[in-house]
Amino acid sequence: MTSVIHQIDAFTDAAFGGNPAAVCLLDRPAKTEWMQDVAREMKLSETAFVTRGDEGDWSLRWFTPGAVVDLCGHATLASAHFLWELAILDQDAPARFHTRSGLLTCVRENDWIIMDFPALPTEPTAEPNGLADALGAIPTAVWRSTWDIVAEFSSAQAVCDLDPDFRALLPFAERGVLVTAPGDAPYDFVSRFFAPVHRIDEDPVTGSTHCILTPFWGDRLGKTQMLARQASRRGGVLRVETNGDRVKLGGKAVTVMTGTLTC
Repeated sequence: MTSVIHQIDAFTDAAFGGNPAAVCLLDRPAKTEWMQDVAREMKLSETAFVTRGDEGDWSLRWFTPGAVVDLCGHATLASAHFLWELAILDQDAPARFHTRSGLLTCVRENDWIIMDFPALPTEPTAEPNGLADALGAIPTAVWRSTWDIVAEFSSAQAVCDLDPDFRALLPFAERGVLVTAPGDAPYDFVSRFFAPVHRIDEDPVTGSTHCILTPFWGDRLGKTQMLARQASRRGGVLRVETNGDRVKLGGKAVTVMTGTLTC
């Protein structure tokens, strides 16, 4: 099998920022084991596989180096960018992806890509024993979402200063531990995301966690539209909007590498 593969930095307007994802275009469905091997070879937080579907839609699957995942924002954004940049999809046509999380749609708004994703709920929970020690700081509140523990802090600086013990974070969530706080202007909120269970100590920018954070902070701040910053070393910026049981996540993307898989 010969397949086109690009490495794309998502949620950034400059190379070597945001979150890198590999996007591989397939001419036919591939075996899960092969896709997992490719993701392991790429050694990025996500590798996306795009296959043409019916009536102009696309099938999209995401893999970390260690597992298939149910939802990934930055690799979806990168996949839409890939299709438009290569003129596989008309510039004014939406990118419609059928995924394990249902139909996800991306549209272009000037140089921003806007994704329509499901909103994910949170519910308060008791702080798990050992969480504060693993994070190196005591959260003001702890919440649980579909796959993640959400630890809330009082300031953006507190989130930026965290130096967690990643191995100690392994037991606390099916997917990872999300930390968040109100942002400093111009940002409405900030976050970081740790997912060592998937061999990702810290994800640079995570679209799917903003399915949690958008309604979470929208309720607290009384806003429907916000600007978010993920405060990893690479960093990333998202425009987010609440929309009932959906959220809109906006970002930019830059292609940094192109290649061909020959096996």
